[in-house]
Amino acid sequence: MQYKAIFIDIDDTLLDYIPCCRAAFEAALPEHPEYFDFFFEISGRLFSEAKHGKYTIAEVMDLYPQQFIAAIGYPESAVDPFKHAFRAAWGTTHTLVPGAKEMLETLHRKGYRLFAASNSFGHLQRARLEKAGILSYFEDTYISMDIGYDKPDIRFYQEALRRCGLQPNEVLMIGDSMTTDVIGAQNAGIDARFFDRKSDDLYTLIADL
Repeated sequence: MQYKAIFIDIDDTLLDYIPCCRAAFEAALPEHPEYFDFFFEISGRLFSEAKHGKYTIAEVMDLYPQQFIAAIGYPESAVDPFKHAFRAAWGTTHTLVPGAKEMLETLHRKGYRLFAASNSFGHLQRARLEKAGILSYFEDTYISMDIGYDKPDIRFYQEALRRCGLQPNEVLMIGDSMTTDVIGAQNAGIDARFFDRKSDDLYTLIADL
């Protein structure tokens, strides 16, 4: 077995980001579900800019509620209620990407140590994995707000390696972002596989492991 462990991204690798995001949004602003596409555009732009170092994930978590509420003409006093309602609802969302549970079961059966590696709030991501029925597959979860660094920062991966006691050549990273998951991991000396949801399925991606 070439690798001892697999680091696996969460959103759009294990959990389906768009339906999860829509469910959280509609719980936070039930009177205007039609605003979701507008919200998604704003948050998507900010998260994309974070991948390239313009913001930290913590900054984005505050910026997208502010920018969205301002853009739809709501008063500033509506920012915090919306932000807190969205985060609370986000922790309950758990739509699985097709094949995610089967992939984890296969890797677990083959004896790989499994670790979730994600940018977000640790307690919310763990709650979502628990609700999806897949948290038990993971030996640990490495989430940016707990780790202290965001992917693709090399320090995120270095800290994750330190915590699991493994060397870079003993780990494979799997994720849907070429920037944060693939290039970030490779910069830390970790092999990585890109999960393209348009053309890949998860089981095929790990068939040779």
